[in-house]
Amino acid sequence: MAADPGQTAGVAGTGSRAPGRIARESTARFRRLRRRGRPPGLRTAKTVLAAVLSFVVADALDTSTSPVLAPLTALLVVHLTMYETLANGRERIVSVVAGVLVALLFASITGLNWWSLGLVVALSLVLGRLLRLGPHLPEVPISAMLVLAVGGAEPAALGRVVETLVGAVVGVLVNLLIAPPLYIQPASDAIDELAERMAGFCDDLAAALRAEWSRQTAERQLGTARELGQDVARADRHLGRTEESARLNPRGRQARDAQPRLRSTLTALEHVQVGLRSLSRVLLDRTFFVPEDEADLAHPPETRAALADVLTLVATALRRTASPPSTSADVPSDAEVEATLQELRTGRDRLAARLVVDPAVDPAAWAQHGALLDAVDRLRVEAGAALRPATVAWSPPPLAERQREVMRQAMNAATTARRRFRLPWSRRSPP
Repeated sequence: MAADPGQTAGVAGTGSRAPGRIARESTARFRRLRRRGRPPGLRTAKTVLAAVLSFVVADALDTSTSPVLAPLTALLVVHLTMYETLANGRERIVSVVAGVLVALLFASITGLNWWSLGLVVALSLVLGRLLRLGPHLPEVPISAMLVLAVGGAEPAALGRVVETLVGAVVGVLVNLLIAPPLYIQPASDAIDELAERMAGFCDDLAAALRAEWSRQTAERQLGTARELGQDVARADRHLGRTEESARLNPRGRQARDAQPRLRSTLTALEHVQVGLRSLSRVLLDRTFFVPEDEADLAHPPETRAALADVLTLVATALRRTASPPSTSADVPSDAEVEATLQELRTGRDRLAARLVVDPAVDPAAWAQHGALLDAVDRLRVEAGAALRPATVAWSPPPLAERQREVMRQAMNAATTARRRFRLPWSRRSPP
């Protein structure tokens, strides 16, 4: 049986584009390893220093014969940002104290056996959920079991609390005094990689359009366009970490200055991804209105060539946003940006001229051609937005909002506990 020409062309196109895709992915991996602006080993050195100092301080205070809880707490508290460090330190202290109190309650009554252990774990988990400790929830039963294992003696319980406090304080101080992290460069690198990945997709789609077109090729391109959403989400997570690192950070001004450019560029790239996905969807949909073995005729070669030219221009514009300028001399001038956008407008107009069709003759083609032009217009507009990042000043949300939210959560948890367990002070009147 003869092979389908569309499938043959699709496979050949994939093979011809594989070296370029592999080269782009290798370059992205190398850039992730290099991470400009991040001193190598700094986070590791800070973590080791916090663990050692917390052990030394706890040992000097003679909290226990082996004060390993202090370095353990320091390891968990030296987190990604100053705000997370303080939040994690507070939640970890609350979780340990809650576990110690549960253990003291049971140790004086039941001691350690299988059913008391089960009750301690159950009560600790319930208490942790009521306190809304989130990822620190397991610390409550862990603390309770460790104190219960030594008989719930008061010195052991007090020593465990002191070790936790020492580790939390040392972790906060180390993170505050030694290069508080900002995470501007990881976010910038992630946005660079996203722009480069989108530019590579535009080149691949343009090459496929210039070759023999098939339904299988269109399906493959749509799948790749959808996968770009994962890169958008990854870049957004990195930028969110950058914004959070500006809070409670003495060096936060650097992040506040970089945030407008990074956020506006990422927003534009997110919309570009939507445009590429819509464009790929329209190209695939059109192939269902012609026989499968004639998918190459869904759009004439001249039309596909005009669309490929537009995609090549979009790729060029995206690559100009993929490397944030290091000096003001590298910033594209307004004239250069306008020239790039004018080329996109000219290419779009050439494509529109190829897509003119009488809606009375072919209403499906008329609707699909309109959708295709809409996707191209989205790409053109958002590429322009990426080339013109915002410079408006930005500041992180005030901490007062977060504090009010924490207070509301605490009040809701207390109210839920009173209603659930029918504590005496929650009864306003006899039942």
